Amino acid sequence: MRVRAPELTGRGWLNTSGPLSLADLRGRFVLLDFWTFCCVNCLHVIDELRPLEERYAEELVVVGVHSPKFVHEADPDALVAAVERYDVHHPVLDDPELTTWSAYTARAWPTLVLVDPEGYVVAQYAGEGHVHAIDRLLGELVPEHRERGTLQPGDSPYVPPVVEPSDLRFPAKAVPLPGGGVLVADAGHHEVVELAGPEGPVLRRFAGFAEPNGLCLLPGEVAAEVGYDVVVADTRHHQLAGITLATGEVRVLAGDGEQWMPGDDTSRLSSPWDVAWWEGAVWVAMAGIHQLWTFDPRTGSVAVAAGTTNEGLRDGPADQAWLAQTSGLAVAGERLWLADSEVSALRWVADGEVHTAVGTGLFDFGFRDGASDQALLQHPLGVTALPDGSVAVCDTYNGAVRRFSPEDGELTTLATGLAEPSGAYVDGEHLVVVESGAHRLTRVALGASAKAADFSHRTQRPVTEVAASLVLDVAFTPPPGQKVDDRYGPATQLMVTATPAALLRSGEGRGTDLRRTLELDPSVGEGVLHLAARAASCDDVLGEGAACHVHQQDWGVPVRVSADGEAVLRLPLGGTGVGEGR
Repeated sequence: MRVRAPELTGRGWLNTSGPLSLADLRGRFVLLDFWTFCCVNCLHVIDELRPLEERYAEELVVVGVHSPKFVHEADPDALVAAVERYDVHHPVLDDPELTTWSAYTARAWPTLVLVDPEGYVVAQYAGEGHVHAIDRLLGELVPEHRERGTLQPGDSPYVPPVVEPSDLRFPAKAVPLPGGGVLVADAGHHEVVELAGPEGPVLRRFAGFAEPNGLCLLPGEVAAEVGYDVVVADTRHHQLAGITLATGEVRVLAGDGEQWMPGDDTSRLSSPWDVAWWEGAVWVAMAGIHQLWTFDPRTGSVAVAAGTTNEGLRDGPADQAWLAQTSGLAVAGERLWLADSEVSALRWVADGEVHTAVGTGLFDFGFRDGASDQALLQHPLGVTALPDGSVAVCDTYNGAVRRFSPEDGELTTLATGLAEPSGAYVDGEHLVVVESGAHRLTRVALGASAKAADFSHRTQRPVTEVAASLVLDVAFTPPPGQKVDDRYGPATQLMVTATPAALLRSGEGRGTDLRRTLELDPSVGEGVLHLAARAASCDDVLGEGAACHVHQQDWGVPVRVSADGEAVLRLPLGGTGVGEGR
């Protein structure tokens, strides 16, 4: 049964001259990209789609549907800034109430839905890494619809926004230089900028980056040995880069420019977001795959140091801990502090273990001072060690700088009213804060104080009523011209956990079947099912030049156990026909 695509409804539109409807786009393929700007996987998809948009410029219209996870992301001004920050070059529907999200039964960020020129859903995909599948599908469907006369190529409805010039554009992190200057990762200009001081002026610009975020000055003796002074987390290039300050030379240190995917080795990176020197190596916040890596400047070697690639908040031995888009690092003695953004957490690493100071999980956040088990943050991106042994947290989506004291376990607020603070460094009696959303550096007195807004929030997504005995069915169809490849073992994998853990009586754990029966505890009543699925496919005809791909996605599905609940929970990993019968 063919499914008619629901209409596109929301608060408003960006990057186009006026509201769009599916009727306006009839005659062309429409690819809906359900995203939220906090999500690194969503940012990967925006980049993945660029060549597809160019290849099918007349036949395909990509529409971003922004369905926010965090309260801050529902702010229309914040969305306007994010669309510019991440170079989104297609129309975007602002969907703060998740109206269109719900109409298409999306359950994960990102989700992609392909609609044909007649207005019917033909494929649905969850997660990243599906562009090759969509490309192959369009390669079949475009000629079919052209022959039938249903394809009517046209111009793009995209209208670029007007951008006001500024010295800095969405700066991310900053570090002071020994001579009194400041080095800034100027992410929006894709440069690293040297300023004479926090207020400027600009002395030099180092080009050749793509959305740089983190900066790390090497110890002098190490810099002299390796021939460069600064390590840069070159996020969109999926690389580490080095800058020699004396000559201005920029060099690639690690990463081949391609994003790491399951099955790759450490020659590839995935959205490195911050870097810090600790225990004789550069530690890397590998935000794209929820891990910490290390880089040795002397040998050029990289290695995984913490995290399993599963996204979440789980403490314990470094190789078993779960991280969630770590975006800020700071060293304080024997501790490496982490701003773990997607779980709105402040965490630390010490003695081979990962610990949590503030934060409870993927979907709970807020703005609250107090003891560590009660305090709340909202998507922090930066952390800075302070002279008194405490740490400052750039509480990005709360527009605040917070202070955490390890001595008494209390979180307090230093300053509010900042525009997406994302990094900071200490300058005498002040903290110099990178106000990313205001395109500037701002001083905050270390002795300042402010009042927290005091709210708590849980990400609002539709709750699915399910039966106590629930069949979980993850749907996957290989792209055209490919097949599931099990020559070297099982080609699929499914892992299931729950919050609270007591919700699952049975069915927890890892297995190779994408279909599994879960037994839920009605006395617990409700919670979140955390699911991670993976499938591998290769070209039908193997040989030289044959392509293989791994498809993967994590879901957090809110459920409530009910006598009348659904007995089967179907989730689309990807493929044609996945959206049928919804």
